[in-house]
Amino acid sequence: MSSEDNLRKFSSLQLLNFCIGFFGLQFAWQMRIILSGPLTESLGASPLLYGLIWLAGPVTGIVVQPIIGALSDNTFTKFGRRIPYLFFGALFGALGLILLPKSEFLSGLFGANHPAWLALFIAALFIWIIDACVNAAQGPYRALVPDNIQKTQHAIANSYLSFAIGLGSVVAAGTAPFLKWAFNHQMSVDAQFTMAGIAFILGMLWTCFTFRENVPSREALMEKKLEAKKCASKPFIENVKEFLNASPEVGKICLMQFFAWIGLMSMMIFFTQYVVHILFGVPNTAELGENIIATFANTQSEAQNFSSICFALFNLICFIIAIPIAKMAENLGNKRVHATSLLSMAIAYLLIACMPTKVTVLAAMGLAGIGWSSTLALPFAMLSKYIKEGTEGSAMGIFNIFISAPQVLVCTLLAWFINKSVFQMGEYTNNHWDYAFLFGALMLIISAFITMTVKEKEE
Repeated sequence: MSSEDNLRKFSSLQLLNFCIGFFGLQFAWQMRIILSGPLTESLGASPLLYGLIWLAGPVTGIVVQPIIGALSDNTFTKFGRRIPYLFFGALFGALGLILLPKSEFLSGLFGANHPAWLALFIAALFIWIIDACVNAAQGPYRALVPDNIQKTQHAIANSYLSFAIGLGSVVAAGTAPFLKWAFNHQMSVDAQFTMAGIAFILGMLWTCFTFRENVPSREALMEKKLEAKKCASKPFIENVKEFLNASPEVGKICLMQFFAWIGLMSMMIFFTQYVVHILFGVPNTAELGENIIATFANTQSEAQNFSSICFALFNLICFIIAIPIAKMAENLGNKRVHATSLLSMAIAYLLIACMPTKVTVLAAMGLAGIGWSSTLALPFAMLSKYIKEGTEGSAMGIFNIFISAPQVLVCTLLAWFINKSVFQMGEYTNNHWDYAFLFGALMLIISAFITMTVKEKEE
């Protein structure tokens, strides 16, 4: 009997319960995406410096996820293999989220004459901690799918995770604008980060206490331990080579992800700044005095709320179509659905760059949500067919390199290009944040064409 025969089939209710922790993780990540730009800019970060701070995500993804993935493959405790990483990742990540907006206050503890850059350094440090913790939890969480769920349900299980990501992002992004609209209360940045920290830890605690990891027989357990030790004893580069050599299609799937995530992060990193500076016309505040910045404070708050509404719609569409897109993939094939979804996102980017109006940007973000929903599920479903049993965590960690590494290009080269692309806006200066969407659209189109070359493995 294969270990696949020991895996239970999950009901819809069980799949919903399974993804609650991912809801909390994405809630936290969405707050990090929306608010880190305005927060670091208020502390003096230029577009390039902001991009370098954003390196936290890809660098910790490249370093942390493969290590944590391999460790979790070789972890066998009474609490489970992956659960300990979910718990501690959420615990320290939540603390980082709560302390991040207090960076200026914390810098003051070093004395009244502390360096001007200290608050920004502390904020950058907390961002790196948050991103490391999110990555430490995310890889093992993804590995729970091949660990515990039958292969025939991998696509639908990953789509439920997309469902949780969409819902978590909608609630996170929509809370502050809703409170402003319904009660005329502007939620502070501090309060939004605290809310994100609480959601992160509570969501993960729910999964840790309610999800039962598959417990193999003693014989199977010993085989898994032996396989995990073999994998852990190999040099990392050998594990990468073995992963890529599983099939020529694995390399294509990784290349597909590489270009797709360049495109995705071109939007994720720079969208709020685009809304603030291009759509709402707020100049580069990092170079302005406090008295001038104060005159743009209301406009900046309005812009941040609009950015949150756009992200809410973006993720609402992801949430709505997460399950239908999996059903379509079952009937039409993963690659056809995924390629079409990527092209729809590329069209949305071109609309944002070329038609900067509120209505167009809001509608385009809704359209882009289709590509986001597909990217969160179908590549993992395509890859899972090639993962060697016993190396699920390591495989997901290696695969994450092709998600994280392209982000380095966005955080450095694209951020540098935007930093250099300055234009005059009346008596003030601004940057061409819209260039991020032109570049991102090109990357998504390339990814879509690579997707169509993948020969999917039949069950």
